[in-house]
Amino acid sequence: MATAVQRDESMFSVLVEIGIALTSENDLDRLLERIVSEARQLTHADGGSLYLREGEDLRFVVSQNETLATRLGPEGERALFSPFTIPIDRKSIAGFVAKTGQVLNLEDVYEIPEEAEYRFLKDFDRRNDYRTKSALHVPLMDPGGHVIGVLGIFNRRAADGEIQPFRPADERLIRAMASQAAVAVENAKLHKDIRDAHLDTIFRLSVASEYRDYDTANHIRRISEHSARIGSDLGLPPEEVDLLRYTSPMHDVGKIGVPDAILLKPGKLTPEERAIMEQHTVIGARILEKSSASVLRESEVIARSHHEKWDGTGYPDGLQGEAIPVQGRIVAVADVFDALSSRRCYKPAFPPEKVIEILKEGRGGHFDPDILDAFLDHLDAHAEIRARYEETT
Repeated sequence: MATAVQRDESMFSVLVEIGIALTSENDLDRLLERIVSEARQLTHADGGSLYLREGEDLRFVVSQNETLATRLGPEGERALFSPFTIPIDRKSIAGFVAKTGQVLNLEDVYEIPEEAEYRFLKDFDRRNDYRTKSALHVPLMDPGGHVIGVLGIFNRRAADGEIQPFRPADERLIRAMASQAAVAVENAKLHKDIRDAHLDTIFRLSVASEYRDYDTANHIRRISEHSARIGSDLGLPPEEVDLLRYTSPMHDVGKIGVPDAILLKPGKLTPEERAIMEQHTVIGARILEKSSASVLRESEVIARSHHEKWDGTGYPDGLQGEAIPVQGRIVAVADVFDALSSRRCYKPAFPPEKVIEILKEGRGGHFDPDILDAFLDHLDAHAEIRARYEETT
C-alpha cells in the first residue's frame, strides 16, 4: 500500500508532467481544452469549464461534460455550449471567484446557504436534464496576483459512479495546476498576439504587392483561409495548417513585376502577354528565395508552384502529379475557386454551380484529385469563408 509520501511524490510527478505539457502548447484554444481535461482527469470530475477575463467580464470559453458527451456524442455536447460573458461580481460562482480570488469548494450547488452572496444558475441543468452537485472553482492568477480566469470542475465521481464532494487533496491539486495553467495561458496569449501581428504584416505586404490588382485584401484573406481549411481537411498536422495560413497569401507576390498594361488588361492576353504574366511565379520565387525563415521558404515554394497542374501542363516548370509540392497543389484549388467566384476586370463572377462544374472538370487534369475532393466535401465551410470576406466592390 502506498504511503502518504509516495502518493505526494506521485502527484508531484504528475503535476510536473502536466506543467511541461501545458507550457509547450502554444495554440490557445487547444491549451484551454487541455487545462480542463487535465483538471478533470486529476480529480475524476464528470465536467469542467473555463472562463477567461476580458476587462470586467468573464468569457465562457470551454466546457466539457462526460455524461452529456456519452448521451449526445461529442458534436451534440459541443452544440450545447456557446460562448457568453458574465460580469465579474459576487452574484455568480465564477464571478465571485474572479472578484475575490477565493477558491469555492461546494458539496452541493443546490444547497448554497441563503446568506451567501453568490448563486448557482440552474438553467443549464433544467434544459439538459442534468444534475450538477459538487463543484470546485479556482482562480487562474498571473505572477502579479491578478485573476486572468476561472477554472471550474464539477461532479467528482467515485469508482462506483457515485457523485462525491471534492476533497481537500483535490483542491490542493487544482490550485497548483491552476498556477501552472495561468502561466501557460499568458504565454499562449502572447504567442497568439505575436502570430496575429506576423499574419497581419504578411497580409499588408501581400496587399501592397498586388495593390494594382482586384479586391486584393479580401482575395488574400480568402486564399489564406481556404488553403488552411483544405490542409486541415486533408489531415495535415496543426502546425502545417498554420504555416499554410501564413504562406498562401504570398502566392502572387511576383505580380509586382508584371506591367499594368498586362495585369489590368480587360480582354484576352496575347501569347506574348501570357508568357510575361506567367513569369509572376518565377519573380515571386526570386523575391522570396534564400531565406532562413520557414514562412518565407514555404512561401517561395507556393509562389513558384501554385500554377502547376496535376497532368503536367502547368507552369513554370511543367511538374506533374506528386512532383508538385503539396502546398502548391492546395493553393491551386483555393486560388482557382476564388478566381472563378470573383469579379475580375476581364470577367464577371461565375454562379456557384458553374464554379463547381469547372472545378470538377479539372479533377485529375488541373487538380490533385484527393485535394479537390477534400475541398468539395466541405463546400459549406468554404462558402462561409467567402461570405466572411466578401467582395468590397
